[in-house]
This record gives sequence, structure tokens and C-alpha cells, in this order.
Amino acid sequence: MLRNFPIIILIVLLLNTAFAQKLPTRNLEYKEKIEQLMHAQDMQGTIVVYDASNNIYYSNDFALAEKGNLPASTFKIVNTIIALETQVLTDENTIMRWDGKKRRFDFWEKDMTVREAFHASCLPCYQEVARKIGVKRMRTYLKKLQYPHMVVDENTIDNFWIKGPSRISPLEQILFLQRFYSRQLPISAQTYDKMISIFEKEKNDNYRYFGKTGWSDDNNWNNGWFVGIVDKGGKVYYFALNVEPIDQANTSKFTAGREWVTREVLKLLQIH
Repeated sequence: MLRNFPIIILIVLLLNTAFAQKLPTRNLEYKEKIEQLMHAQDMQGTIVVYDASNNIYYSNDFALAEKGNLPASTFKIVNTIIALETQVLTDENTIMRWDGKKRRFDFWEKDMTVREAFHASCLPCYQEVARKIGVKRMRTYLKKLQYPHMVVDENTIDNFWIKGPSRISPLEQILFLQRFYSRQLPISAQTYDKMISIFEKEKNDNYRYFGKTGWSDDNNWNNGWFVGIVDKGGKVYYFALNVEPIDQANTSKFTAGREWVTREVLKLLQIH
């Protein structure tokens, strides 16, 4: 046994070294500039950008990056995946019919394709999708996809992502997006391909850009997201911004400001 002791020590050291190399770096270098960008849009919060090639997380506040909030319309990413897997939706061109009832926004008052409804954040469209999926299948797939901390029952099947106790943090958003884009989720290749097409916002010779907004107003408290992916020549970056208006009574910049801040941070990091 003693003769094998040096070998055991070597194995332990090699394992420890390999584990240490896998731990991501956390970089706060741009904290002040990021917060200046947020304040310019009358908001505060955190953004996390993960450089997968170099295993580096950039943020202005890692404590906030671990804090959970309602996923709001970022849940449309998961809702769409589950709907495709369960054949509730066929593909990006499936028509989501307007029932003719008054909706919160005029631009929701029409028939839309899945891709249009996804990027327009059509809440009534996706509430109907969730009801068709149903509680049992929703719970099964949330567990299967390892999408954490969602509280779903018969009473909340069509709103659990915009009100109530469901929570997800920016870091958890990034981990989920990473599993999705690296095709580590237990879903079909067809679902992956369809979801990539739905999720994509821009594509050119230099990059592919994916993004989804989210906005919850639970008990008159506004919280917003912008999450997504940049694939730049095979180098992949994941981002998750979670912010609140500095003045909860003033949300005039909140709609456009979330993506604006994100894009400016990506420029700051020379990503996009």
C-alpha cells in the first residue's frame, strides 16, 4: 500500500489541477463603466457576460448575478422548446391565432407566427401554449431540462413566470443557455434546429446574435431581462442582464434600454 502512496498523491494532484483549470475567472474590471451605462438608461442591476472560449465571466455585480427573479418573457425560450418537443407547436411558422379580444398592446392584436410572437413577447399567445402543454408535462420537462425554481400548478400554469414565487438568476440563465447552444439538453435535433431559428435576432458573415427580453410587474415592482448569445466565428458568448428602474414610477427608458445597455456592454468587451 505504501509503495502506491506516491502514485495516489500524483493522481489527486492531477485531479485537483484539472478541477482548478475548469473553474471560471470572475472579472469586475468594467464594473464602473457598466454601471454608468445602466444609469444612463435610468436603471440599476447586473449583467453577466460569459466568454466560453476563455472561461471568463464579466460582470458589475456577482452578488446580484446569483439573485433570483421572475423569468418573465425569457421563459418563452423554455416554453417554446417544451412546446416543440410536445408537438404543441410545429415550427417557427406555426400560426398563433388572435381570438379577437382586446390585448394589452395593439401589435399583439393579430395572428402571428411563432417567431413573430416570440420576439414580440406576446403574453396571451404563450399563455395559450402553456395551457396546452399542461401542468404535468410542464413539470416533467422543467425537471428534464434542469430549468430550476419554477412553481407550477393548475392555478398558475399560464402565469407562473410573471408572478408568484418562481425565480431564476442571471448566472442560471447563462448556464441554461450554454446547455442549449452546446446541445446538451435532452431534446431532439429537430427541436434544436427549430429553436435556433426562432431565437435568432441577427445573422451576418461575422456573427449570429440571439436575444430575448423579459419584463415582470409583480405587485407593482418592475424587473427586466435581456438574455442571449453571440456566436462570433465559433467563439461563443452568453449574456444575461437583469435590471430595475432606479425610479419604479418611471419606466420610460425601460423597454429599449435593456437591450441598449447589453449591446453597449458587448461593444465594451469587443464582442459585438
